[in-house]
Amino acid sequence: MAQRVSFDEARTILKKFRDEQTRDSDLVVSLWDNVLANSYHKLGDDLWLVYEQVCTAALDCQRFDLAELCISSLDHKFPKSIRVRRLLGMMYEARGEYTKAEEEYKNILEKDETNMYARKRQVAILKAQNKIPEAISKLNDYLKSFMTDYEAWNELCDLYLSQHDYNNAAFCLEELIMSNPHNHLFHQKYAEIRYTQGGNENMDLARSYFAQAVKLNPNNLRALIGLFLAALNLSGSSSVMAKDKKLNLKYATWAAEQIQIRYENQQSEEQLSETKVLTCMKKLVESLQTP
Repeated sequence: MAQRVSFDEARTILKKFRDEQTRDSDLVVSLWDNVLANSYHKLGDDLWLVYEQVCTAALDCQRFDLAELCISSLDHKFPKSIRVRRLLGMMYEARGEYTKAEEEYKNILEKDETNMYARKRQVAILKAQNKIPEAISKLNDYLKSFMTDYEAWNELCDLYLSQHDYNNAAFCLEELIMSNPHNHLFHQKYAEIRYTQGGNENMDLARSYFAQAVKLNPNNLRALIGLFLAALNLSGSSSVMAKDKKLNLKYATWAAEQIQIRYENQQSEEQLSETKVLTCMKKLVESLQTP
């Protein structure tokens, strides 16, 4: 594609990627190599932004020669720039030279202790070395200063899940839900954690949050399946009151019917594997509706 693109078109594509924060590293590198590299002087002041963009893409593609070229050019233009030092740290990371990367990020933090990016890259280094407890500790320290960084809360949740620490993972999701109560995926993920923990209290929470996820996004099939399983589990629990068992059986039946409807709507000749699922759901609904 890049070979058929004009200089102006390539420049526009890269600008659009920057404005929309879109990442297509292979295309960015290709556009640079095949279109922009020989006429980079035409970029004017955009050249430095493009160098930064191309450097990041080159690291994704393991094009260290190109990354070094970009960093060298940027360092010559901005010799004391923290952003350039950050790129250098990222290159060390990509090469697996974690000690050098850590040194770069420490140097950045000595100049600017509030630099969020450097602190998050330190967490990434620990994670890359499979030092998960240390990464969790570092990310917790980071969140004490930057409590509204919800991407960090989500990352911390995943780190806790990797260690099977479901209570702390659930706490992270509670923070995310408070920040964005209309995000159905947060409700779904929280419900899945509670479902995994088990027990009637957690199962009841799981059913409620799966239901909220479905309410926010009726097409969330995973949440529907979760709602069905949680309600079915509660309907068969010996420690649940009879009236609550009936209510949960209704929830399970409704969820099963919704799942069946969605499979019917999506089924095509290319989705033959879903036929068995659909048949199973029909039988399941029939069994739940049987007195």
